[in-house]
Amino acid sequence: MNQDPAPPLSPASGSEPDPGPEHGLRERKKERTRALLREGAAALFAEHGFAGTTVADIAACANVSERTFFRYFDSKEALLLPDSVDLFTYVEAELARRPPHEDPLEAVCNALISAVAPFAASSLTALTHSVAIAGDERVVAAQLVQLFAEFEDRLTLIVLARLPADIPEADLRAGVIAGAALSAVRAVLRTQRRRRANGTFTDTPPSALLLEAFGMLKQIGSAAP
Repeated sequence: MNQDPAPPLSPASGSEPDPGPEHGLRERKKERTRALLREGAAALFAEHGFAGTTVADIAACANVSERTFFRYFDSKEALLLPDSVDLFTYVEAELARRPPHEDPLEAVCNALISAVAPFAASSLTALTHSVAIAGDERVVAAQLVQLFAEFEDRLTLIVLARLPADIPEADLRAGVIAGAALSAVRAVLRTQRRRRANGTFTDTPPSALLLEAFGMLKQIGSAAP
């Protein structure tokens, strides 16, 4: 029986096979499945509540098995959080686009603000702060803390790479910049949750609140001796 010829070598490397259209199709199918799971979960949480929705329900809504669900998400609670991989990648790319001589804190704040629109637009990101999750709230909160901790470590390394090598205590400075910026993000999220709880929530865009928070952060920094 004749066999199909081997795929051609990539001209860029001279040795690596070209992934070709099939690889791209697989990746698009994975992205679509991930999106369907998130969309289905958002609808089910809104209709039945977080506690009243099971992993089996979410998987069935996306027309996949529970086993497939766990290939994409570690738990039901993970669906209430932004996709950390996508978020990290997006912010890194935005930060790489910032002018190299821009003030590091300014660059980080601008990169984070640019990430608000695509990730806040997700219905699940909004549900993170509004859906009733009863006894599982602590689990979600713990995962959110872990997400921020991982993000802060990664962001610190990116900021450090932007700093001139001759700056004293560059590693400490990078950590302070990353930590301060993400503290402002956490403050915005807590403020939104508190306003929803006490009935004073408005439809102010998250990007506007974050911009205001970063402005306060810069004022504090400029006022320091």
